[in-house]
Amino acid sequence: MRRIVFAVVALCLSVVPTCAAADMLRLPEGFSAVVYHPGIGPMARHLAVRANGDVYVNRKGLGDGSELVALRDADGDGAAEIVERIGNLGGTGIAIHDEFLYFSTEDSVYRYRLPDESLVPSGAPELVVSGFPQQQSHTAKSLTLDDAGSLYVNSGAPSNACMQQIRTQGSPGRKPCPELERSGGIWRFATDRINQRQSDGHRFATGVRNAVALEWRRAGGGLFLVMHGRDQLDAMFPNLFTARDNAELPAEEFHQVPEGADIGWPYTYYDPREKVRRIAPEYGGDGKRQAEPGSYREPLLAFPAHWAPNDLLFYGGRQFPERYRGGAFIAFHGSWNRAPLAQQGYKVVFVPFDGERATQAYETFADGFAGSESLRRAGQAKFRPMGLAEGPDGSLFISDSVRGRIWKVTYQGTIGTEPR
Repeated sequence: MRRIVFAVVALCLSVVPTCAAADMLRLPEGFSAVVYHPGIGPMARHLAVRANGDVYVNRKGLGDGSELVALRDADGDGAAEIVERIGNLGGTGIAIHDEFLYFSTEDSVYRYRLPDESLVPSGAPELVVSGFPQQQSHTAKSLTLDDAGSLYVNSGAPSNACMQQIRTQGSPGRKPCPELERSGGIWRFATDRINQRQSDGHRFATGVRNAVALEWRRAGGGLFLVMHGRDQLDAMFPNLFTARDNAELPAEEFHQVPEGADIGWPYTYYDPREKVRRIAPEYGGDGKRQAEPGSYREPLLAFPAHWAPNDLLFYGGRQFPERYRGGAFIAFHGSWNRAPLAQQGYKVVFVPFDGERATQAYETFADGFAGSESLRRAGQAKFRPMGLAEGPDGSLFISDSVRGRIWKVTYQGTIGTEPR
């Protein structure tokens, strides 16, 4: 284990109707942010916060390797002074359940038993599930756990639309799509067993291209996800779609996911402009043909195309005003393929819930990560939101994938008032 001690300057300016906070993030009135850590390294992915406030981050790594990173704010000033690097396994998913820290690589799920007081687990991790397909794309194994002790794991599809000839102009899709046998869905596993294989699990839902944003809603409602939509409509079918069509299609879909659900990939996509589900061009669609009603799940909300939803959190704390409780925060990593239009996303949004139902609206909660309002390329973004976690005091942690920066967002307004 490698230990690094940092002195971090936390930034936060005065609260105004749209608050200027750390790194000039824009937040609703009454909220502010501090830099919890300036940067643990590129490709920081999801994060989890323990009941004592310790923060754990899954880092996929580039040339310096994958790992978990553990952080502790020892003096209570809102910034981490102690950073520990754990092991050489990492990826995307991470969660704390009972006394275990669960985390994923690109093809497996592991867990550490958390120590009583120490920041860093001792010993080797246990292998919980392995045997997911080896593939080049959509390898993120995001995960979540329910109250009954079940583990849910995303197995993303290894292609854009299950074409006979991958990403080849005009190629038809395969039907049935063989990728759906082991990918393009959510699998459920027991947590009272180790050394499981994917084949030991239960395919809970199908038709999911890639759900990096996956969460169990403990306030009721079960499993939810926000799906990455497909790409390259104009490149693959230029006779049917323009570049502008591709920039605006298809939606990033927010779903409640009952057992047995079919979200519709690769046979369909959701059109956010007209709020209808359409047949994909690989399967006979022409940009107008609608899918047969009732065959696939309808989204709770349809977000703009290519925003890249990469984490989902249902707020369960009491620090934020009442309207946030039970609602959903979604971290959008930002687009790369909306040319000739400017890239979009790069923000955290909030979806209010009325009991167990999402309202038909969303609002920007945290913005300004990218550092520019008119990006032409994703690589121009200063920061890209990636992970979300709730602290024991009800604060909201947000991770970035460019530098591995972590922010801590708190509310200082009067509880009971509604932020604008």
